[in-house]
Amino acid sequence: MAARRIASSAINWTALAERVPEGQKPFFLALKAKSDNYLRRVMANPEVAPKLDFAAYKAKIAVPGLVDSFQKQYEAIKVPYPADKLTPDVNAQEKQAEQDIKAFIAESQTRIQKYQAEIAKWDDILPFEDMTLEDLKDMFPERALDPLNNPTFWPHDAEEQLDYKRPDQPAH
Repeated sequence: MAARRIASSAINWTALAERVPEGQKPFFLALKAKSDNYLRRVMANPEVAPKLDFAAYKAKIAVPGLVDSFQKQYEAIKVPYPADKLTPDVNAQEKQAEQDIKAFIAESQTRIQKYQAEIAKWDDILPFEDMTLEDLKDMFPERALDPLNNPTFWPHDAEEQLDYKRPDQPAH
């Protein structure tokens, strides 16, 4: 498989530069300079190797078969170009990442709807400064004082109640 000619850089350097933190700018500029230098060196060479004129060599070299042997060896040379084994893996990772992103977006939309419903609930309740104890008990029964079913003593925290046992106190 022959290598394809690199016409220009496939990297969008402007978009990449926007994402580089200030502390990493010198390293980014060094990388860009190396890439540009490599691209200039590649573009300085012709796309295909120049053809050798073996007929001219045959006319000038008197040893029979030497040029034919060189020509045969020259044409037999095949520079191996590494096979692309990673593109399918990268494409599979890209597809998996796209699926993960779509799943994350769907989950996020579900969370957004849940949070918007919760916000709407809080927008609909009576403001706390206008609320009476009865309103509090109706809206938040788990938080309101219930002197009939669950009487407590002031200051209504666990340590002040009659059945309170300290954690460091042994159980009897």
